[in-house]
Amino acid sequence: MRKDKEKVLDEVWTEDRVRSFLEVRPHDGSSEDFHMLLKAYQSMRAEDFELFVRFFCEQQRDINACGRDGRTVLDIVTSHRNGGEYADLLRTAGAGSVD
Repeated sequence: MRKDKEKVLDEVWTEDRVRSFLEVRPHDGSSEDFHMLLKAYQSMRAEDFELFVRFFCEQQRDINACGRDGRTVLDIVTSHRNGGEYADLLRTAGAGSVD
């Protein structure tokens, strides 16, 4: 992060703002579902991400969508030191399960 850019902490996320991530689209030809989930994970606190995942699943989106490298968002999150709570939310929503 640039030194002249202040990091915003404890920002309020409304339901509409959380829902707006369902409109995020990739520009590189990758999976829309993967892109939405990844951007939400990168941008939201766990409690906001939980709400996003609920909205995401209500739209019948693919919680196990893969990126261009073949990894799912769960694969990425589990490799992060502080990703445990996010990984649990994804698993609760069905990520990693084989149907």
